[in-house]
Amino acid sequence: MNIVRRPPRWRKIPRREHHLAQAFLKKREKLCVAACARFLRIQENSGHIWRLGSREDEISALLLHCRRSLFPVFDKNSRVPGPRFLSRFLGKVPIHALQGLREDAELLETLMQAQGYFASERIDYELMSLDGAPRPETFRSGHAGLVLRLSRPEDEEALFTLQSAYEQEEVLPANAAFDPAVSRLNLQHILSRERVLVAELDGQVVGKINTSAESFTRYQIGGVYVRPDCRGLGIGAKMTAVFSQNLLALGRGITLFVKKRNTAACKVYRRAGFSVLADYRITYY
Repeated sequence: MNIVRRPPRWRKIPRREHHLAQAFLKKREKLCVAACARFLRIQENSGHIWRLGSREDEISALLLHCRRSLFPVFDKNSRVPGPRFLSRFLGKVPIHALQGLREDAELLETLMQAQGYFASERIDYELMSLDGAPRPETFRSGHAGLVLRLSRPEDEEALFTLQSAYEQEEVLPANAAFDPAVSRLNLQHILSRERVLVAELDGQVVGKINTSAESFTRYQIGGVYVRPDCRGLGIGAKMTAVFSQNLLALGRGITLFVKKRNTAACKVYRRAGFSVLADYRITYY
């Protein structure tokens, strides 16, 4: 008897099936730490998850929505049809950004464009990972008087100066207005939920690095910033090495993504021992 296989279809995942989404994400965790972190946040708070599959227990693609952002995670061996719900959803919920592997992001961009959603900016990154000890030479970087330590409550004002500059230099899309109040909230969120290491030189906080997401078995690091007048002293390299070593000691791997055009940062991460996994993209709307 011939069994007719139904074509795959998209449908929203009820909470009782979240374990299926989790299993799908865990297999691809190294490539989608940000999506995994958002999945864990959706379980705690609000958000939406849709899956593509032919059978009740099958998933060949996921689409997560959390805080005005979309995270596509697609199986490379599957054809991904356009979700019929997308037009209705985009008409109700404003989307600020989508992010994921570049090929996944490009596919979703095309689907969204067909619904009248046009990107204002696309930024391509190198997705990198580290699972072993940082290279020894990176620990020898940095000024002789450099002090690396965990952040303290009294560091908030100094860190706000760095966070503001970091967001304007590395995060904000082109033509977006900087909002100090939003930046302050971002920093307070980081200080309350993430791990933060600061670099101190001559009694002044001149650099910072922090985790930006936590998935099932990995940390994502970000927010790496060194005050412009202190660059070229090896501070970023040593911060990366020490912070990575501390995180690895907790039994988790590390992932990050860095702008392709930021060649200096790419060089620092490669020097520390990070390897490139794939191309990554954030698209803004």
